[in-house]
Formats: sequence, structure tokens, C-alpha cells
Amino acid sequence: MSFPYQKVLVIGATSGIGKALATRLVEKGTKVVVAGRRKENLDEFVRVHGGEGEKVSSAVIDVMQLDQIPEFATSVTTSHPDLDCVFVNSGIQRPFDFTDPSSVDLDVFDQELITNYTSAVRLTKAFLPHLQKQRTQTAIAFTSSQMGLVPMLRCPGYGASKAALHHFVLALRTQLEEGAGDVKVIEIYPPAVQTELHDAKHQPDLKDGHLIGMPLQEFVDEVWERLQGGEDQIPVGSAKDFFNGFEVKRQEMYKSMTEMLSGLLEQFLR
Repeated sequence: MSFPYQKVLVIGATSGIGKALATRLVEKGTKVVVAGRRKENLDEFVRVHGGEGEKVSSAVIDVMQLDQIPEFATSVTTSHPDLDCVFVNSGIQRPFDFTDPSSVDLDVFDQELITNYTSAVRLTKAFLPHLQKQRTQTAIAFTSSQMGLVPMLRCPGYGASKAALHHFVLALRTQLEEGAGDVKVIEIYPPAVQTELHDAKHQPDLKDGHLIGMPLQEFVDEVWERLQGGEDQIPVGSAKDFFNGFEVKRQEMYKSMTEMLSGLLEQFLR
């Protein structure tokens, strides 16, 4: 199989996994719209990979500004009516130590939840009408985390936000099977990957944080191969151990529970 989508919006493409995935898409001949908060990074991506409006276009969005998301979606889909895939990739990670409550900045905690989860829900709602009305299969893809399956002690907010995203994605995939259009829901579960997510700028207690985890290109190589293979759940590296160890069974239980509750609901809706 080959990657079936012709034009992809990558949200969170200014660095890290998002930028690397956008680069791979362009290299493989897919048209890309890169989006993110840092305009200078987007401009550089366009300069390197092709002039604006050719192979690569850009759009500025700060996903923390939730009220701007509907207008952003309208602008992108109006400019790119052939858009058939959206990657929701924005994410931040911050440490919190609740043994010392005075050190916990709840504003930062909320920023992490909004970036990693709430904005993804808002983006999904904003882009689904466009994806559902296309005549060919479309897709919405999410970068979650292995920490959405198993929490991480030093970053409780990160694990919780990614777990929320994971549960949302599971339910979304099930709902869209019966919905309008043909929208595929993809979830990528990275392990720790060598990106600026762990940089001292964001987590100053870490030494050489950008060296933590799987090399970025190795990660992208595997993700790309499996995207081409048509997989809709892609655990990578150590995330495979968690996924195969218990997540497969948990999703079987989710499916059974969903079927049972659907049957009960039908009785009450008659």
C-alpha cells in the first residue's frame, strides 16, 4: 500500500515529531500545510521545502487560543478545499511535584491540558464537517503517547492529558464508523523521542533532555512505514510493550461494553 492522502494539514509542525512527519510527507510527494504558533519556523519550512502555494503552504495557529480554532479551520479548508487529512500533533510536557504543592503552577497545568487534549477536541469538531463531505476516504490523525496508557510519575498532567486524548480517540473512531463520510481515525503512540519536548527550556531539571528517548528519524521511519501499511493504531518502540501487553485486551473489553450499552440504549429509545 501507499499513503493514500493527497494534501495533509500538520498542526504542531514547527518542531519535533510534527516537523519531522511534515518533512517526510513532502519528501514522498504529498502536499502539506504546516501549522503552528511560531511563524518564523513555518516560514523556514516553506523556504526549505518549496514556495508558498506549491508543495508546501503554512498557516499560523496557537492552539491555546481556543476561540480562534473555528476561524482557523474555515480559513484552511477554504484555501485548501482538497485537504483530505489532518494531523493533530501539538503537545507540551511539564513536570509537577505535588509533594510540594506550593511549587505547582496550576496555570501551567491547565496549559498542558488545553494543548494536549482540549485543543484536539476543538480541532476535531472544527475540521470534521470538511472531512466528512469529501468523496474519497479522509483521515484525522492524533499523536498521543505511551504515557496515555501508563502514567509517568514526574509528569502527572502529561499522562492524564494523553490518557484523555486516547479515550476520546477510541470513542471518536467508533462513532465515525456510523457517521457521514469515510473518515479514518489514526492514533500514533510515541515512546520518549529525542525532541525539544524534554529541553531545559521546558524542563530545566533534566540534563541533556533532548537526548532522551528514541532518535527522531528512527521514530518517523517506523511511523511512515506503518502509515503506508494502512494501520490506524501505531504504537512505536517501548509503546508496543504497553499496547500489546494490555491495551489490546482493554480495547476488546471496550468493544464488548459498547455493544452491550448500545443494545440497552436502543430499548430505552423505542
